[in-house]
Amino acid sequence: MDSIQMRAYAKINLALDVTGRRENGYHDVRMVMQTISLFDKLTIRPIVKDELIVANSHGFLPSGKGNLVYDAASLFLNTLGSKQGFCIELEKHIPIAAGMAGGSADAAAALLGLNELFHAPFSKKELHSLGLSLGADIPFCLTGGTALAEGIGEILTPLPAPPACKVLIVKPPIGVSTKFVYENLRLDETTEHPDVDGMLRALEAGSYRKLVSRLGNLLESVTTLHYPEISAIKEQMLSLGADGALMSGSGPTVFGLFQDARKASEAYYQFKTGQYGSQTFLTDFHCSQK
Repeated sequence: MDSIQMRAYAKINLALDVTGRRENGYHDVRMVMQTISLFDKLTIRPIVKDELIVANSHGFLPSGKGNLVYDAASLFLNTLGSKQGFCIELEKHIPIAAGMAGGSADAAAALLGLNELFHAPFSKKELHSLGLSLGADIPFCLTGGTALAEGIGEILTPLPAPPACKVLIVKPPIGVSTKFVYENLRLDETTEHPDVDGMLRALEAGSYRKLVSRLGNLLESVTTLHYPEISAIKEQMLSLGADGALMSGSGPTVFGLFQDARKASEAYYQFKTGQYGSQTFLTDFHCSQK
């Protein structure tokens, strides 16, 4: 059995709405999810010993249970009934705890890579089921591209790819608890929901202008109250020429969309040489489906 290298692509939310709360505490969502070309790298290598080793480029990440790569690989092997040992090397580039599904993308890449090494014992549907048992974002990360996600995020409908543009990513050096954000989200008759249907129409029409006018994330109503840095980054992006800017997921990462590549490069330089430094990236949409 040979080794394999996989790319785990980050995601952003072009639109994110929360439509209700279930009795079990989970929330029903309607999200337009989009992969971008920022990615982590996984190298999956079989070893002689009957053990699973996960080595990562960030020493503060767990290497055993609690690391989504380890959990995904362990689940895959146990479900398959395999005693084959593996070493998985994880090279991180996606910011951690950023609202960009970095951990979920890594887990999805581990599932896809192992499935390829074992000559596809599991169907796409079965991989989705395995992934969903570990996290609601993993099914999307298994397919990537552009999709409407409903339910708790696991019901996926492929969408047309958005018009090409540059995507500026900036993550402030703060931690945001997803649990805290959802627990403090108010859903009542006064809640202003983002126009997800309008975003769907913009994608169907292939209209960049309509797309940037429909960017919306309901979770901003909670996160920006507690972390004003997020609003400040959005405002700075717009002042530097972004056509639209939005927080991704539950935050704290902010992305800006630019059709003017020169303005995007200049904005990237301004943020990269400022206080956000290493947590600033200039990328684009990654629209191919796995």
